[in-house]
Amino acid sequence: MTNPLLSDWQTPFGIAPFAEISDDDFAPALDEALTFHMAEIEAIANNPEAATFANTIEAMEGSGEALDKVLGVFFNLSGADSNDKRQELQRDFSPKLSAHSSAIYANAALFGRIQDLWDRREALDLNEEETRVLYLTHRGFVRAGAALEGDEADRMTAVKSRLAVLGTEFTQNLLKDESAWSMALSEADLVGLPEFVVDTARSAGEAAGADGPVVTLSRSLIVPFLQFSPRRDLREKAWRAWVMRGENGGKTDNRGIAAEVLGLRAERAQLLGYADFASYKLETEMAGTPDKVRELLMAVWEPAKAAAERDAAEVEALLRADGIDGPVEPWDWRYYAEKRRKAQHDLDEAELKPYLQLDRMIEAAFACANRLFGLEFNALDVPMYHPDCKAWEVTRGGTHVAVFIGDYFARSSKRSGAWCSAFQSQAKRPVEKAPIVVNVCNFAKPSAGKPALLSYDDARTLFHEFGHALHQMLSDVEFGSVSGTSVARDFVELPSQLYEHWLEVPEVLAEFATHADTGEAIPEVLLTKVLSAATFDMGFQTVEYIGSALVDLEFHSGTPPADPMQKQAEVLEGIGMPRAITMRHATPHFAHVFAGDGYSSGYYSYMWSEVMDADAFEAFEEAGGAFDPETAQKLEQFILSKGGSAEAEELYMAFRGRMPGVDALLKGRGLAA
Repeated sequence: MTNPLLSDWQTPFGIAPFAEISDDDFAPALDEALTFHMAEIEAIANNPEAATFANTIEAMEGSGEALDKVLGVFFNLSGADSNDKRQELQRDFSPKLSAHSSAIYANAALFGRIQDLWDRREALDLNEEETRVLYLTHRGFVRAGAALEGDEADRMTAVKSRLAVLGTEFTQNLLKDESAWSMALSEADLVGLPEFVVDTARSAGEAAGADGPVVTLSRSLIVPFLQFSPRRDLREKAWRAWVMRGENGGKTDNRGIAAEVLGLRAERAQLLGYADFASYKLETEMAGTPDKVRELLMAVWEPAKAAAERDAAEVEALLRADGIDGPVEPWDWRYYAEKRRKAQHDLDEAELKPYLQLDRMIEAAFACANRLFGLEFNALDVPMYHPDCKAWEVTRGGTHVAVFIGDYFARSSKRSGAWCSAFQSQAKRPVEKAPIVVNVCNFAKPSAGKPALLSYDDARTLFHEFGHALHQMLSDVEFGSVSGTSVARDFVELPSQLYEHWLEVPEVLAEFATHADTGEAIPEVLLTKVLSAATFDMGFQTVEYIGSALVDLEFHSGTPPADPMQKQAEVLEGIGMPRAITMRHATPHFAHVFAGDGYSSGYYSYMWSEVMDADAFEAFEEAGGAFDPETAQKLEQFILSKGGSAEAEELYMAFRGRMPGVDALLKGRGLAA
């Protein structure tokens, strides 16, 4: 029988036939797809005809379709719905895929054709996007070591293979630590917790097969527990488990992996002639250099730290009022911050949460996309990879645009965090493809029969990831290698962070924030409180983020540390990190940086993009409102539809007419002087 992963999918819009695929299909499908792709590459490299854009670059763009299908399904499932078999397969696949990639980049005949085209680029009569794709292809080969020879080329292959294995191990260790820990709660332990936290804890206990409610390391459960539990001893126990992920000793400890990864990355950069990995990585980003990144982070660090220290004094006063003499500890901050928010803004998350129903917030995200870009969303009844998933056909003017999949609830088989990925990216050449995009989140699943309720931070996450999805779905380029989110890392967060702003548009909340029990719209007085508290506790949030971003940057600058934990401590001491605030992601569970190369030396990119997103939303406000049609059209024309088909700065300049400064970011975070 034909392997379902390699068959011609006769499904609506080319959605993978999930119901027909078993875990036993992945390994043989991968082997066959790798063999076929390598044959395609060899045919391109050994073509007796002179190199042309069509027979070399465009042919490469069209190769590997079977491999893309297999990996699109496998890696989406291994992140969102893992199991022992898939983890085993991922460990097996990592070195295979690394070797396959290395073999392509080491193909001297193929690189010779690319180099020949690059040398003759002025005479090739290419359009702008073709020129861009040629440039990126040539640059990618050079940065991958295609110009290396002999021992250096062999060593580069070995380094990349080992890094692929280590990234997989890091991710799987983290998932094991997260899924292995839970804290049982007695009925007495539930006293003082809002109903939604109690309900989530009971649901988590049911899912884990426990006798009663539990706290897990799912962010959507542990954060509200830390916010609301009056039991300081339980808060400390939960907090310590949360921050010790990947640092518990034994087989799942990630500290040794982190050290080895940093050493190998430095070696990789040096083989290519760079001073350090940060210099290598940032060369292709908007920031360009490590110094530019430090300049931005430190410009925000001082006002953020000052704000956090002012807030710490108020937290300490509340601690004293509760009869506690010791210093404020990290497991105290969220609890007393919630008390401060209640006192200063008369805003109680337990009062707000019934108005933030998951289904209504999804409707809100869709409705904003309809008003801005004319997109319509129609539910699809098709088999998905998990019962929790929902799918929609996205159309505009009756024409198919994309398929959007939402996978919103936390489960033990899903890695932590939230992300957007694609089963298929948009392209027109050599074959037309419409995007199939998925948003994956980790919201708390309610008990049976109850609506899913979000925190305000959850709702913001939903809008954030949907902003990434719009970047994929509205992509309108020729080649898949530059479609959607295939952009500079410090530009990719612009569409996602920009879309968060529409959650805070009063008319959006007024329409879609409706009470789960009564159906009534959010009262205007509560809406006012929510919006006025938008920058509450921003000192804490900014400090924990910048702490992580600076540690990431310094890890990859200069000589790699033999002991990353010692280096982490030194960096935090050097900037004067407040003792009651910790890094958002400590090294042993810093998956952004160690699960793969994506955000290595690049965790700063959220803030780099935020400088632009604050400025970009001001463009709407200056034009008359959040739904100004001309500004929305420009946003799609110059940013969302363009992918990586031009330099990021060029795209932003086309949209806004200038590059922004840090002032809009400080203002947006409530940190401006």
